[in-house]
Order: sequence, then C-alpha cells, then structure tokens
Amino acid sequence: MKNVGHSIRKIDGMAVATGKPVYTEDLAMPNALVIKILRSPHAYAKITSIDVSRAESIEGVECVLTYRDVPNQRFTLAGQSYPEPSPYDRLILDQVLRYVGDEVAIIAAVDEKTAHRAMKNIKVEYEVLDPVLDFEEAIGHPSVVHPEEDLSVNFDIGLQKEMNITSASHEEVGDVEEEFKRCAVIVEDVYYPQAQAHTMMETYRSFTYLDHAGRLVVLSSTQVPFHIRRQLARALKIPASKIRVIKPRIGGGFGGKQTGAGDIFAAIVTIKTGKPALIIYDRKETFSATTSRHAMRLKVKLGADSDGIIRAIDMEVLSDTGAYGEHAPTVLSCVGHYTLPLYNKTRAVRFDGKAVYTNKMPAGAFRGYGATQGTFALESTVNKLAEQLNMDPTEIRLKNISKVGETFLTGQGVALGSTSLDRCIAKGKELISWEEKFPRQEIGDNKVRAVGMAITMQGSGIANIGTASVEIRLNDDGNFTLLTGATDMGTGCDTILTQIAADALEVPMEMIIINAGDTDTSPYDPGSYASSTTYLAGSAVIKAAEELRGKILEQGALFLGVSVEDVEFDGLAVRTLRGDKDISFAKLAELTVLGNGKLQLVGYATHGSEVSPPPYVAGFAEVEVDQETGKVDLIDYVAVIDCGTVINPALARIQAEGGIAQGIGMALYEQVRYDEIGRMATNSFMQYKIPTRKDVGKIRIAFEESFEPTGPFGAKSIGEVVANTPPPAIAHAIYNAVGVRENHLPITPEKVFLGMLK
Repeated sequence: MKNVGHSIRKIDGMAVATGKPVYTEDLAMPNALVIKILRSPHAYAKITSIDVSRAESIEGVECVLTYRDVPNQRFTLAGQSYPEPSPYDRLILDQVLRYVGDEVAIIAAVDEKTAHRAMKNIKVEYEVLDPVLDFEEAIGHPSVVHPEEDLSVNFDIGLQKEMNITSASHEEVGDVEEEFKRCAVIVEDVYYPQAQAHTMMETYRSFTYLDHAGRLVVLSSTQVPFHIRRQLARALKIPASKIRVIKPRIGGGFGGKQTGAGDIFAAIVTIKTGKPALIIYDRKETFSATTSRHAMRLKVKLGADSDGIIRAIDMEVLSDTGAYGEHAPTVLSCVGHYTLPLYNKTRAVRFDGKAVYTNKMPAGAFRGYGATQGTFALESTVNKLAEQLNMDPTEIRLKNISKVGETFLTGQGVALGSTSLDRCIAKGKELISWEEKFPRQEIGDNKVRAVGMAITMQGSGIANIGTASVEIRLNDDGNFTLLTGATDMGTGCDTILTQIAADALEVPMEMIIINAGDTDTSPYDPGSYASSTTYLAGSAVIKAAEELRGKILEQGALFLGVSVEDVEFDGLAVRTLRGDKDISFAKLAELTVLGNGKLQLVGYATHGSEVSPPPYVAGFAEVEVDQETGKVDLIDYVAVIDCGTVINPALARIQAEGGIAQGIGMALYEQVRYDEIGRMATNSFMQYKIPTRKDVGKIRIAFEESFEPTGPFGAKSIGEVVANTPPPAIAHAIYNAVGVRENHLPITPEKVFLGMLK
C-alpha cells in the first residue's frame, strides 16, 4: 500500500502550525451579539426573585433572558446515540441552580464590556439550600438534587432520583462468593481516581445566525455536530430540519466537546433577536461550568489460585456525576466493560456500580471513558496480588491475558479477533530494562529509582450501536470528494481517512478532497468519540470506495465498448486487460458528469460493527523518589501498543504521547478541587497544574501490530486506550521505590512523604 502504514503528514498540519485554519471565532460576523452568562454563586439554591430591568435599559443590551423566557423542555447535553441513555434532567435556564456556575441568565449585547455591565445590574435573590458535596454521602442525603417531576429517561438506567442515584449498573457471571472460597489468595483494596479537567487549548465556543431561509445555522467547536443539532431541536422545540450545524477546525476536545456547551445559549439569542450571536467560554468557565472526568470510588477484590491464575473479580463502583447526568450511565458501565475482560481465565466476575448526583459541576466524557478509572483500580490490585504471590507482575499478566480465538466471560461468546498483548509486555520489559531494574535501585543522595507496570484495553467503537456513513464522488475534473461526518479535532482523522480512501481507490492522496462536519452536506456520523473514527469511518470509506470502483469500471467498460470483466484499474485510468484501450479518470468523469453519461458516479456506504475489538497497551514507568521530601520524578515511560495495523505511525505516535501525558497528569498532578461550600478551587491554570514537557520525562512509544479482521486494513483504535496505564504503572513504581501504596490520585509529594512516615 502506498499510503496506509506510512507516516504521512497531516493534510492540515502546516496550516495549523502557522495559525491559518479558521476556527469558530474566526468565522463569526463582526456585528455578532456578544453573549455572557450570569452564573450561580451557590452550590444549591432556588431563585426567589430576579430583576433584569436595569440591565435591559442599558444602551447596547439586546436582550436578557431568564428561566421565564425559555422553553420548559428538559434535555441532555450528552452527545450520544439516540435515544440517549443519559437522563433528560436539565433546562436551558432553571429556577433551581445545582452547582456554583450553573446558568442564571443569558445576556446579549453589542460588545463584551456592555454585556459585563448589564450582568452587574441584574438583581437576584436566592433561597440557599443545603448542597450535596461529598459523593460518598449522596445516596440518601436529606437534600435531593433533582426533585422535579418532569425528569425523564429513555431506558431503565437504574435512576432513583429521590435517593440521588442517577444510574445503576450490575453485571455478574458465575458464583463469585463460591469462587472466592476456592481461591488460595485473595487481595482487595479501595481506590479514588479523581475528577480531571480536559484543558484543551481552544475553549468552548459557538456562533449562530439565521440564513436566507430563516434556518438556524450553528458553527460550533464540537466533536458531535449531529448530536448538537438534536439537542437544540429538543431544547428549543423546533424541528431539526430548521437547524444546520457546522464544525470548523477544533483546538482539542478529549471528550469534553462530546457534551454541548454554549450552543444552546447562542441559538436562543439568535432565535429571540433574529441577529447573529457569539459565545466564547473564558478559561474560568471552561474549568468550572462545563464537565470533567468522573471522580470515583472503586472497591476491587481479586481471587487467584496458588499458580497466579485469577479466578474471581469483584468490583464495586461509586461515580460522582455532579449536578447533571450527562454520560453518567455509560461511563459507569464502561468501567466494568473495559476491565473485567482483561483477564479471561476467570470463572466468576461481578460488577456493581452506582452514579450519584451531587451539587458540583457535571462530569462527562473524558478520554478513557471509565476505563481509565477502572484500569487504575484493577491493575493496582493485580500488582498487589503479584506481590502477595511473590510473582513477577509481568508474568502473572502473561498467565491470565487472552489469546486470539478465546472468549471473555462477559463477552457474549464473541471470540477475540486480534491481540499482540503478550508481545507488548515482552517488548516493554525489554525497553525499560525490567530484568535489571525491577523492583528498585538505590542511587545515592537518599534517592531511589524503581519501575512499575500495568496493562489495559479499550474498545473500537460501540458494538451494535456505533455507525459511520461516507460518500465518495468522482468529480467532473477527475478528482474525488470524500464526504464524512467524522470530526477531526486535531487527531488527524481527515488525513487517516484520506489515506484509506486513496489506497482503496488506488489513486494519489492529492486527488482526494475531504469535506467533513456539516449536518447539511455530510453523511450521518455520530461524531468522534468511543474510539470509533478510524475503525468505523475507515471501514465505511473502504466500502464506499469499493462501490465507486465498481461503478468506474462499469462506466469505463461502457465507453471502451467492452464488458466489465475485460477492464481493470490502471493508475489513473480504466484499461482493457489486453492493454489496447484505456480511458483516464478525468475523461471518464467529463463524459459521465457533463456528457452522454448523465450520471455522476458516487460510492456510498454506512458501516457498523457487531464487535468492538480491543486495542491493548502495556505501560512501564520508571520513577525516582527523593526519600527526604517525597518528590517523584518520572524518568522514563514506555508504552507498547497493539492497535492492529498502524495506519499512520507518526499520527499514532502523537496520539499515544498525548494520551500518556494526560495519564501522567492524572497520576501525579491534576485534580479538580472544591472548597467547603462547593466553589471550584482549581478554576485557572494558576491553581490547576498540568504536567509540562519537563514533568513527563522521556516517553517512548513502540507498536506491536496485530491484524484485526473486522477493521480497515486490519486497524483498531488508539485514541483512548493510551491514557489508561500511567496512573497504575506510576503508582506501582512509587510503591516499589519507597513502600507507599497511595490509592488516592494524584500522588503528590506530600502524600508520599507522609506515607513514608507511617
């Protein structure tokens, strides 16, 4: 293949690096109204009165909207398949405010200064209520976060709103208690992975206007344009056909932009005023009024025989979904879905989880989507099991992982189609020099170095739910247009899909124009999430290309006066098998589109999968710990990845490095924190620490390819799985260094130092 498997530069890489792509704000009309949001200062309160008359009288203020001025229709901002599993539990503006930062009023003015002045002139009186701030105390708390009667769900997700339970998930195979009785060794522990902020470069923003036909046009920095259209239609009570959503360039998402933010406020201003409107979240709003990773408590119990074969896994999870239930049921279920099958020699497994409402900023989708939290807990417990059995942690994993053709206890009998996890572990051991360094080495100056490891899995799309549609046209000039709804948010999927299309059509990449992210022109795609783009959209590209190839051969044969069996693709032409006649794609297109053919040749395909093949990662960390201060320096991180066929090694490597950096931040630095009355204490980069280039140390990436028979050219996903191993691997290395087993993330120097004093 000329393109797949090669490190081709991103087709927009140079433009991005030089600041040329047009982002949402760049496309806004200069006369657009500026929108600002008055936000709640209380974690839980009810508006008893609100006076906007002084604000409305200020020159340049176009409108001020409160809960009395907006539709009373509950909806969810989660960008998910339809019907959404997340509860319909929010209004555009509500009289009841459920976290510090919840929306009180929408102000639209001619400029930012005027909007801020108007905001200061809104008088609000509140009845302050007792908030639910500790998620471990949420169930049965005297305060009910969502007492309203019109909250609804599309499925039975285990909602018990009077108990503050947003959703519940239970999965059990085999007799767990009986199997534990047979185990020679049992280990258990409790883990607390924290809430984590997305910290993407481009904050949330949306620009709206009415087109010549009176349709609402929304330009949004979103991963899910089709879902945004559905959210707006429901919340605003207008037909989806009256809404067009366009996705420009996106400056990062990491799952945060799988949840709507700001679009609804700009949209309702445009509908109310008829004027263009622009909303841009500042960094404080991005930190404190959008979503974060779900903070969780995970209790894990493992049982194994004396040979180290894991026979039983029991996992109990409590998840903090915050004030609204965006993604609550699906993130919760994914904790078990992406961890219980990691070790398939089990005879019994049990997962029991609950997501609870609290009066904090909502949690939502975040790279790893529950697998990150579950991996930290499970892998930390497996490392504890290995120590108790006096086994090498790499060896206990090699004894328990799956092989091709085997099935998972929780996998409904579906056989594993591809894995090279055993080779990933072996390669990682070699790269980190495991045999020489495990478990620790004294290096002098009261410092010690140690290594730790973990493995993980994720999915590739959502089995039997996720789909992607693609259209490829042969244009009148002989080039091709690839239309897709898949969203490139900096990941490079525009490049990946173009590579796949070029090889499937056997044409140069330069002949393919990709157009993506417009609900009026793009085929339906749920968006870029669930590690689905390469796996699902890539497969749809191949199907569409194959259909178009067939049409090109058929039309070429017609113009050449031979049967379709007598022609073949040959470079940029259709040629007879004898080689005596040919017609170029350019001439074929001219005759087909403009001349006697009267038919533009188009290939179209929709692809979904009955399976979600797991990518795997073996992660190895080397740390240096100062025994006098507890300071931890990450010296080296090795990740060996099985993502099937690597479509573009350079882009895959970048994805991996970025995900690992986020995992390092979760392990050592990052935490969304609140004060005693529910105000976020980490609402700027002054308080919220993310790792710098110096902090992440040396990151080394290697690939051990497998071939996934259901994926495009054998590919699986890579986007999320790479974030999962750093927390447990680094925690393991720290324990090996100084004997401190810290289960509350992040692992700060203070925690390590105090742990050494015990």
